[in-house]
Amino acid sequence: MSRHVAIVTDSTAYLPPRAMERHDITAVPLTVVLGDEALEEGTEISTRSLAQALQKRRPVTTSRPSPEVFAETYRRVAESGASGIVSLHLSAELSGTYDAAVLAAREAPVPVRVVDTGMVAMALGFCALAAAETAESGGTMDEAVTAAEKRAEGTSAYFYVDTLDYLRRGGRIGAAQALLGSALAVKPLLQLDGGRIELLEKVRTASKAIARLEELTAERAGSAEVDIAVHHLAAPERAAALADRLRARVPGLAELHVSEVGAVIGAHTGPGLLGAVVSPR
Repeated sequence: MSRHVAIVTDSTAYLPPRAMERHDITAVPLTVVLGDEALEEGTEISTRSLAQALQKRRPVTTSRPSPEVFAETYRRVAESGASGIVSLHLSAELSGTYDAAVLAAREAPVPVRVVDTGMVAMALGFCALAAAETAESGGTMDEAVTAAEKRAEGTSAYFYVDTLDYLRRGGRIGAAQALLGSALAVKPLLQLDGGRIELLEKVRTASKAIARLEELTAERAGSAEVDIAVHHLAAPERAAALADRLRARVPGLAELHVSEVGAVIGAHTGPGLLGAVVSPR
């Protein structure tokens, strides 16, 4: 049995299944609570079901994995031959997932380094890929962590949402910001900043907001070699069109991933979400 550094992340990384298989990355699922039913993200609830529930204003909340779930994951990964584990997770400002992983790591059968990346969605996914590629080339745990942290430092994430109401309900953005957006009938552009979701700009129409999202992404990419991810919730046409325009505009584009976000992020953003993640290599 070969000994290696294994990479664990969580379901909010929204990594393409093929990439997870190729790099042997394990994702621990967060939970979506729909009414009185708790469902695992990625296996037990579809984004279509989530979007329908949100549109009908059914109560939707999310919760972190338990320390016991992390402990079982670490045991299983260790039994597969890992000599150490790097566990990379969404921002601790947005979820208690990092704290649960830290608790479980104390009792793990092999050393575990738990990292709060300050990221979410493919901003987190790109960190996991960087760590996995470093480990595959023979890197140590410390080197894999450094690779992930370096990727996080250079990565930017921008989001357009039709309304700030879902973020307000979930406590991910201040009520004053949400009410201001509603009162002015503006379309908000958000960004990840310091591990938090912050209001970046207020734009008057959806079309202008999406054009501005494209502009911000292209400006951030510049001419460097970058990976980009385009995310959406119940807006596949919007996502495909944005991806096509970015392919034409970004000269240093290495890989471009287009995917629908899962239920955990979708519960806080609502249908119509369009996001772009820019990650220099």
